[in-house]
Amino acid sequence: MRGLTKLGGPREARGPGGSDRIERSPQAPQTGWDVVLIWFMRLTALFWLAKAVASWASILDVLPGARPFESEPIGRQSVIVYFAVIDAMAAVGLWLTSAWGGVVWLLAATSALTLAVLTPQLLPMATPYLAAQAGIIALYFILSFLAARESR
Repeated sequence: MRGLTKLGGPREARGPGGSDRIERSPQAPQTGWDVVLIWFMRLTALFWLAKAVASWASILDVLPGARPFESEPIGRQSVIVYFAVIDAMAAVGLWLTSAWGGVVWLLAATSALTLAVLTPQLLPMATPYLAAQAGIIALYFILSFLAARESR
């Protein structure tokens, strides 16, 4: 049997600088549009989390004065459940400022706009709310573009 080697193994197995730690190299501090985009994503995440909680409150029939969930048509029930799940998932992804969070959020936001415009009986939305949601999507694209351009 071979003898035990020093803690950390041979020098070749170690990472850069001789350490055994596995981590990303330190990044330069973020400034400018990156920070604005992160704050925008986190604020948007809070609003989308509130939307998800409202959908779950509708499913659980805890909203005062609202129609019971069971009395809604099956199509409307499906839409409520869909947005209860996808809005919560989008909020988590946005809060983490991950790439998948932005994609899931864009899916949730654009599907809400599409359903509200094409089938208002399934997802009724006031016109100012539609315009605000479309504006948030446009602002996300603008901030993403500016942050990407700045990081080059």
